[in-house]
Amino acid sequence: MLEMVLSIVRIGAAVYVGLCLVVFFRQGSYVYYPDRNVGLTPGYFNMPYEDIRLTAQDGETIAAWFVPSVAPASGAMEGKPVFGEQKSRGTVLFCHGNGGNIGDWLDSVITFHNMGLDVLIFDYRGYGDSSGRPTEKGTYLDALAAWQYLTEEKGVSTNSIVIFGRSLGGSVAVWLAEKVKPGALVIESTFTSAPDMASRMFPYLPIRFFCRFKYDSLTLIGKVGCPVLIAHSRDDEMIPYKHGQRLFESASEPKRFVEMRGGHNSGGLDADTRYQEILDQFLTTHLEKNASR
Repeated sequence: MLEMVLSIVRIGAAVYVGLCLVVFFRQGSYVYYPDRNVGLTPGYFNMPYEDIRLTAQDGETIAAWFVPSVAPASGAMEGKPVFGEQKSRGTVLFCHGNGGNIGDWLDSVITFHNMGLDVLIFDYRGYGDSSGRPTEKGTYLDALAAWQYLTEEKGVSTNSIVIFGRSLGGSVAVWLAEKVKPGALVIESTFTSAPDMASRMFPYLPIRFFCRFKYDSLTLIGKVGCPVLIAHSRDDEMIPYKHGQRLFESASEPKRFVEMRGGHNSGGLDADTRYQEILDQFLTTHLEKNASR
């Protein structure tokens, strides 16, 4: 009987260690879900845009679209609220989530477009037409390349740039905002850190000890020196609401918290007009204040 029990324990331990190894080596597949096929472009919605290629510091080629704020496009934007005058109030540097590619985020681009904002949206390496494979350091370098394009090649004033990030992109946006001096930071449905999310996904494994990703927004956000707006939904089934609350508590003033509606993939800026109105007021306050300096 003792031998049988020991045998079962040994088998169980081997299976457990094997599972830990599988998770360790497959971590990237749980973090990134890239799609190489870019379907729609802003042109499909009658929005003029520039199809550009950026070069990251390590040489990777990053695909991006620059969508200027012009008169609202017809058809696709009917019924959408329009804020302010249709001239550029500022520029959104858009860090998207961990799935798909820039072609999947056009609803949000349209929303910012209707708010009178230019938009630069880029694909991380390994996504869409960008070269390479995604890594944590790589996503940071990709966002930095987008910032440098706006400030150095486009000549956009730093205090008129709004760094926006959703989900994983929120962590990338926080990292960038801590490094540079944007006019504002807006993040939605963002987690506190990769180990916090990993422990939620694998509560039965000692994942914190071998998690290769950090994306430590909770530590960095308190060092961000611009106005911050954080949006999260209680109905978010993927990233708990408390993550948004903790990020807000750690952020420095001036800051604003918005409780969104909807699930992780069914809610967000383009699906919540109340959130749009609050964001519009937030940007009016802070971008106009920046412009007067």
